[in-house]
Order: sequence, then C-alpha cells, then structure tokens
Amino acid sequence: MKAYKAMTREELEELKKELEKVYEDVKGKGLSLNMARGKPSTEQLDLTKDMLDVLDSKADLFTEDGIDTRNYGELTGIREAKVLIADLMEVDPDEVIVFGNGSLSIMYDTVAGSMSFGVNGMTPWNKLEKVKFLCPVPGYDRHFAITERFGIEMINIPLTEDGPDMDMVRDYVENDEAVKGIWCVPKYSNPTGTTYSDETVRAFAALKPKADDFRIYWDNAYAVHDLYEDDKDVLLNIMDECKKQGREDMVYQFVSTSKITFAGAGIAAVISSKANLEWYRQNMTIRTIGYDKVNQLRHVRYFKNADGIRNKMKDHARILAPKFKAVLDCFEKELDGLEIGTYTRPKGGYFISFMALEGCAGKIVAKCKEAGMVTTGAGATYPYKKDPKDSNIRIAPSYPTLEDMKEAASLFCLCVKLVSIEKVLEDK
Repeated sequence: MKAYKAMTREELEELKKELEKVYEDVKGKGLSLNMARGKPSTEQLDLTKDMLDVLDSKADLFTEDGIDTRNYGELTGIREAKVLIADLMEVDPDEVIVFGNGSLSIMYDTVAGSMSFGVNGMTPWNKLEKVKFLCPVPGYDRHFAITERFGIEMINIPLTEDGPDMDMVRDYVENDEAVKGIWCVPKYSNPTGTTYSDETVRAFAALKPKADDFRIYWDNAYAVHDLYEDDKDVLLNIMDECKKQGREDMVYQFVSTSKITFAGAGIAAVISSKANLEWYRQNMTIRTIGYDKVNQLRHVRYFKNADGIRNKMKDHARILAPKFKAVLDCFEKELDGLEIGTYTRPKGGYFISFMALEGCAGKIVAKCKEAGMVTTGAGATYPYKKDPKDSNIRIAPSYPTLEDMKEAASLFCLCVKLVSIEKVLEDK
C-alpha cells in the first residue's frame, strides 16, 4: 500500500470521500461495541464457574491447621493460600500476605498508609514538602489515578522494549529524595505488552535510592497470562535479585487472581520483605479483623497447587489468542504500509498499544464513539490524562466476542485512516 504522506492532495481527497461513505454506512448499522477496559469475557468467567461447587453447606471449612475460615482471625491470610501464591510466584510463603478480591485496593492502601503514617516508621509523606512518583508511559491509568488522588507529583519515564528507561529511573531515584516510588507492570505491561528484560530487573534491584522509603510498586498482574504456550516471555524474579543486593525492603510485589478466576471475587496478595509485611500487618490490624478466608480456602481447594492455576490459564489463552490475532491481522491488512501508526504484538496480557500520528488519538477515539464503539479514552495511559503527543490508544480485545472484535478492529482501522488523512492534508 502507498503511504499517505507519499500521496498527492488529490489522491488523499478522493480516498477520503470513499472512506467517508464507508464510515456513514457503518454508522447506519447502529453498532454497540466496547473495547474500553480489559475485562474478562463471560466465556472466560465460565472457565472457573465450577469453583462454586467446591464449598457447600456440607463442606469442611477448616484449614489444615484447624482454623475455622468462617470466623474472625488469620489477619494475613490462611497458610494454604500463602503457599499457593508463593509457589506460583516462586517466593517463600512467609513473604506473602493474602488480602481480598483485588490488588488495586492493596496498592491504594499502600500509598494511603505511606501518606498518613510513613513507611516502616519513617516520616509520613503528608508531612513532606514534595512527594514524587515515577510513571513509565504509556502505562496503567488506575495507577496514575491513585497517585493523583493523593496529590503526588508524577514524572513520565519512557517505556522502551526492555522496560522503563533505567538511566532516567536511576538519575531520579538516586539523586532526588522526594522520589518515593515507581509504578511497574513488569510482565506484559498495560498497555504495550512489554516484559522487562533481565538487565532491567537487575538494574531495579541495584538501585541505591536517595530516599530510604523509596519503593518499587511491582504490579505483576499478568504473571501467568501468556497467550502462546510455545512462545511466552519470562520475567526475572525481582525478589531474588533484590536479596542479592541486600535490598529486599525496596519492593512491593502485587498479584491477584482477578483475571484467573472471578474478576470481582478472586484473591489478591502482596509479596515483600519481613519488615515491609510487618508494616502492612500493623496497618491492617486497625482496618480489618480479616479478609474472606472462605474464598481463600475455595481457591486453594479448587486449584490445589500452582500447576492447577497454570493449566487453567491455558484455557484462557485459547479464548484470548484468537481475539488478539483478529485485531493484529486487521491492523496488518488495513494499516501496514500506510505509515499512519504503529502497534505492539504482545505475547500475553490484556492489551494492544496503538500509536497514531501525533495529534490524532483524541480524534480517532471520538470518531469511533460516533460510530458506536467505545475505546479507552485518549490520554488515559499517561499521568493526568495528558499524552504529550496525543498519540497512544489502548486496545482491549478480551471482552467482546470474536465476531464483535473483528468488526471493532475494522471500524477502528477505518477511523484511523480518516483522521490520518485529515492530518496529512493539514500538513501538506
């Protein structure tokens, strides 16, 4: 295909007329498509529906060490649940606290606790003149929403193929005491699908922070969310690398089963050092008498071990992989060669990242919406919802059916073409 920038004004205007006619026809269909968030589909949620049969009124609801899961207590989670998470993440069970249904609330509480009470007895952040967080971009909008909520200054760090620009990270962390954290989705990053290289993970572990209360917020949300069994990324164990450097206090690792079992009724955990987990425990003691241990037991009885989880994720991949393929095949067919955007080809996770021509993302999203398709808002993948180039759009293929996904991808490409033609014509 001929690149748009290589076309004459007359060729572009003629093509625009043709595409506008197609667009009007699509609008007439009254579509209702949603690619806004990385929600599991009903088909995925049904994969673990039989987990509800594991515990019934006749079930033994006691743990192996005699704890009645129906009652108060076991603030940091039942032992079996800690072992399940620890085996999956290749850490020690004593490095795990199991919480409720999702990891986002743990991250929120971690920042809130640091603001109000300080980290491990250090000065509360709300008593400091300035608090800063590093934000690899494009990144996860809900991470940025948490730090924005607490008035924390966010600093963009470019995300490369190997992970965050570690020269920038090192410069900020080791020279600015106001830098207290960095958000990370280290495997199949939201939204690019990037997995941090071994060199990047080792560079994180080797950081020498200016601030003693600096922490790496290691949101390992897609640790086992591979799309292809024979072609998957492997992430180096951050806890092991931090221990080698004597810096195990520097990282909080967050995990959950939100996209493994039920998005609204899974279990979540934090993995960290003994000192950090004691800090969590002290904060939790005031907040709760314990999380849902019956649900923790249900997950343990259902999966039995980490291999049970890994096997179930193969079923998820069989549903998700064709949807990703449908989007990527459409992009390749409709957009390759036009030089009006680039996109990622992730091996796992929940998203595809599309980079449009500068200044076009907002218009593409609006045009999609006008034709009946909702996407993630332009700018959402940057702090303060301000994409400096107005270029990035996050594509979430998981929730729609395969047929709807094919139609959505086609409509998206159509909108990209129309907006890009307008952009190229403006620049000529």
